[in-house]
Amino acid sequence: MKLIGIIGASGYTGAELLRLVAGHPEMELAFATGDTQAGELIGDLYPSLAAAHPRTRFEKYSPGLLAGVDGVFVALPHGHSQSLMGEILGSGVAVVDLGADFRLPDPDSYERWYGEPHSSPELLDTFAYGLTELYRDEITSSRAVANPGCYPSAANLALAPLVRAGVIDPASIIVNALSGVSGAGRPPKANTTFCAADENVGAYGLISHRHTAEIDLVLGATALFTPHLVPMNRGILATCTARPTVSARDAGILTDQALLDVATDFYEAEPFVVVSQRSPSTKATLGSNAVHITVRHDPRTDNVLAIAALDNLTKGASGSALQNMNLVLGLPETTGLSSIGVYP
Repeated sequence: MKLIGIIGASGYTGAELLRLVAGHPEMELAFATGDTQAGELIGDLYPSLAAAHPRTRFEKYSPGLLAGVDGVFVALPHGHSQSLMGEILGSGVAVVDLGADFRLPDPDSYERWYGEPHSSPELLDTFAYGLTELYRDEITSSRAVANPGCYPSAANLALAPLVRAGVIDPASIIVNALSGVSGAGRPPKANTTFCAADENVGAYGLISHRHTAEIDLVLGATALFTPHLVPMNRGILATCTARPTVSARDAGILTDQALLDVATDFYEAEPFVVVSQRSPSTKATLGSNAVHITVRHDPRTDNVLAIAALDNLTKGASGSALQNMNLVLGLPETTGLSSIGVYP
């Protein structure tokens, strides 16, 4: 049995980790920190977790909690894990960071997209980028993983087969993505209150959203990424377009079936990727670690269309993190995770 700690367990991704760890046959929760909720029962903040964690209380973080723990999830807001990561790595425990602090390997790129210098640039090379389906070997051989952002997880999984097969031009990628309100986190914000979010759809982070950097990094792209907030609790739908390459056109693979075959072959052995003719929907992935993908070619505009749907709190965050922790700790990566969504 692996002892697991969660730092920052009182947020939505922390709560999802608490749910997943409770159902994991090879993991046991050692501690769950939430400084502003310290002393409060987990079940009082999240009644859905009361049966799984009936007597466990949130604690304040201290380095002593790391003793005897096999792995730690860090689910803190942006910028907060940098100050802790040195002592976490120094303790020898495996770590998966769900925040953005260690996703970009270049400190200059980090400063450009996040507007401030990285306080621990010497640790950036320590982390593997945690998009499991694309970086499994690096993750398996690492003790530290930077979990990807939810939007890049959807966009990169939709587009990676096409980029790596030379089907599309990475410089022509456009990503329009929709996210449920839980992606903004548990603390209330002016645009995420019920009256602001209900019956409203709006784009935000125009031209400059930070997740663009991860799409560019993974795909070698210069992508135009526009996120949208939609009035639902959880889920992401990424609609991606790009221009086909001359070689793809010459090879005659710009048919719907040929493009689906490219994606199907690429993900043939992946337990959490579903490629099909069906148009993906967020409801189909609810509560699961699955991503659903489809691909098309539009002969009228000569664009390739790739769509992906996933649950932003599971495959887009905590489920992916658990998948990575399984690999780091030498467990089968599917342990404790489901590819089956909750419906209706």
